[in-house]
Amino acid sequence: MAEDPDSHTMPLLDHLMELRTRLVWTILAFLIAFFACFYVAQPIYDFLVTPLANIMEEVGGTNRMIYTALTEAFFTQIKVGFFAAAFISFPIIASQLWLFIAPGLYKHEKGALAPFLVASPVLFIAGASFVYYVIMPMAWRFLLQFQTGADESVLPIELEARVGEYLGLVMKLILAFGISFQLPVLLVLLARVGIVSADGLAERRKYAIVGVFVFAAIVTPPDVISQIGLAIPMMLLYEISIYACRIIERKREEAWAEDAEDDGFEDTDFNDT
Repeated sequence: MAEDPDSHTMPLLDHLMELRTRLVWTILAFLIAFFACFYVAQPIYDFLVTPLANIMEEVGGTNRMIYTALTEAFFTQIKVGFFAAAFISFPIIASQLWLFIAPGLYKHEKGALAPFLVASPVLFIAGASFVYYVIMPMAWRFLLQFQTGADESVLPIELEARVGEYLGLVMKLILAFGISFQLPVLLVLLARVGIVSADGLAERRKYAIVGVFVFAAIVTPPDVISQIGLAIPMMLLYEISIYACRIIERKREEAWAEDAEDDGFEDTDFNDT
């Protein structure tokens, strides 16, 4: 028997109190994570800057970073703490959200949403890892090729990266790839509620390709490596989503067939009676 959410009904004031409790735990978890991450902001920043440091050591040039505003380094560490705290506290934030909405869901709805709650952070981490370990080294190596030495131009052209500017670029790339890797979760959820279908996604593949490349051009730096590096995985995820939607549709048809057979048996028994 499916659990009836009506059995968990409560007055509006109780809902507001429950929401307040979940918000308090969410804010508290984020603040604790923020102060902890701010305390170790320099090692975290060192981790984020490692791909650039390795490529700069490989190609040569000014192997250092600068800041041009007096408060830039301080606010950069605050941004690092905020960014890392969002990653660390996300499971707690998601669990508090789930505890708030779960009593209002049927048992089968809880079972349908649970896999996506697990898949979403896994795919985000996969996207962030992909851009950090694969795309960033390739993109930095490509961009640093535009440096020139004294024997190549009248004045040498060397990179002197700003700490705040670099962090903003890295955060943008990690968020872009992490969010883009949520594509299967979005499409499968839409397929579950009947908004999209596997055949419809397959028929619109050519439009999806154009949309993916436009999206990649908008959210990534203006270099071909990061744009193609985002577009190709998104197209692969799109194809995986089509396959996953077919599986969902097949299971739905099998469930309908079983229900129809059960209804047929019941009708037969009633007529015999």
